[in-house]
Amino acid sequence: MKTRLLVLLLIAHCSLLLSPPAQALDGDALLQRIDRNLNPESYESYRKLINIEPDGRSREFVLFTVKKGLDRVASLFLSPASEKGRATLRQGDNMWLYIPGVGRPIRITSLQSVVGGVFNNSDILQLDYAAEYRVEQVEEQDGRYLLHLKARSRAVAYDRIRLWADQERQLPTRIECLTEDGMLIKTIYFKEIKDFGEGIVRPSVIETDSPLFQGYRSVMIFAGIQAREFKDEVFTLPFMSDLDTLR
Repeated sequence: MKTRLLVLLLIAHCSLLLSPPAQALDGDALLQRIDRNLNPESYESYRKLINIEPDGRSREFVLFTVKKGLDRVASLFLSPASEKGRATLRQGDNMWLYIPGVGRPIRITSLQSVVGGVFNNSDILQLDYAAEYRVEQVEEQDGRYLLHLKARSRAVAYDRIRLWADQERQLPTRIECLTEDGMLIKTIYFKEIKDFGEGIVRPSVIETDSPLFQGYRSVMIFAGIQAREFKDEVFTLPFMSDLDTLR
């Protein structure tokens, strides 16, 4: 009996030694889950953007935003009155600004900002992170993931990103946006988890600051977000003047 037991233990030990190592974490799949937890693939949302200056003065904007798939986003300004009716459109790396009464939409770039402040157009018309970045490395740190991301093309606003995400919720908590040389451009903070209904539980407040704009802050507050499907024509230049019909 003892001999048989020793043989069984030896077989079990050898099996452990010959077993393949645990599969490495799939960073790209993790990033895609973070994207989906943060936003439905196609959705509508209402949000407020607040730019805060070093002296405490602030300016607020209210936007209605729609997104379809991985690379199409459009936003309509609802306030202030001076901006009402303006619209922005993003198709992949291409962006436009529509101003009522000014004929054709104007081309804009990702690093510009139609609202001023620290958020740029790429932040305001945000695509899925997985659409713009690939994962180079994933670390696990005290209940969080740290994803090191590299831009898929030079058209992306930030060459590199360090993204921290809560392991349990798989939602971002902080993002550092970097140049190719590793210089910090801005930090984005995800705060105040809120249940928006229909299974959407995500940060309702996003804040950003930058060492390039000392004392300035910008805040994005989501009042509502829900999954919604749209026709392709919604994300075309001719439809920019008609975005209000979707509300």
